[in-house]
Amino acid sequence: MGILDGKRILVTGVLTDASIGFHIARMAQQEGATVVLTGFGRMSLVERIAKRLPEPAPVIELDVTDDEHLAGLADKVSAHVDGLDGVAHSIAFAPQTAMGGNFMNTPWGDVATAVQISAYSLKSLTAACLPLMKSGGSVVGLDFDAGQAWPVYDWMGVAKAGLESTSRYLAKYLGPDNVRVNLVAAGPLKTMAAKSIPGFEEFTDVWPERAPLGWDVADPEPTAKACVALLSDWFPATTGEIVHVDGGVHAVG
Repeated sequence: MGILDGKRILVTGVLTDASIGFHIARMAQQEGATVVLTGFGRMSLVERIAKRLPEPAPVIELDVTDDEHLAGLADKVSAHVDGLDGVAHSIAFAPQTAMGGNFMNTPWGDVATAVQISAYSLKSLTAACLPLMKSGGSVVGLDFDAGQAWPVYDWMGVAKAGLESTSRYLAKYLGPDNVRVNLVAAGPLKTMAAKSIPGFEEFTDVWPERAPLGWDVADPEPTAKACVALLSDWFPATTGEIVHVDGGVHAVG
């Protein structure tokens, strides 16, 4: 028996088999969960990737900025499972103008896009899934430590600070419903999303040297393991927390 035996888990943000969401889904299945995926854009690719999991998983199209998609999510998930015990939020996006050292010149419209998709969507997704979490459950989001200003990260760093605050408020308001909300702050990983960040090599080149435990930018498994643990019942009294999976960089600077 795995730590997610019998659990029903929704995993968002899967695009390729390098996506952190893919590895969360893979490990969740290995730990006994039934998994449903969401994707956006390039849906045929997401559906092909879903077949690479240990058990092929159904895929639902979800644009977290589309009110109709969010309103219909519970019904679409219900076509595959009779409820949810956990949700993995692996969604983030910022226009190119919002990163790469362009902080002072980024227009509000691009900032708004970054904040809506990367921070507000945690609330939107959670609210859309609540009707399926009648007995409570766990929501886990992916973070990049927003406690300091990072090179080139710019408005995505601001959005991640918003994500962290959003998770705390969700933890406050959903605790009475027995819904836990936590984040995993991962070190830099070579995903498709990371490749879109101008100057991302500034992280990948120095992070392994700074991390007391070392850090492999090509290994998403430690991050996925932390997410799966938080989705399980092994953290029954933990909410509003940020678990750092970064080799220890957050502790030593």
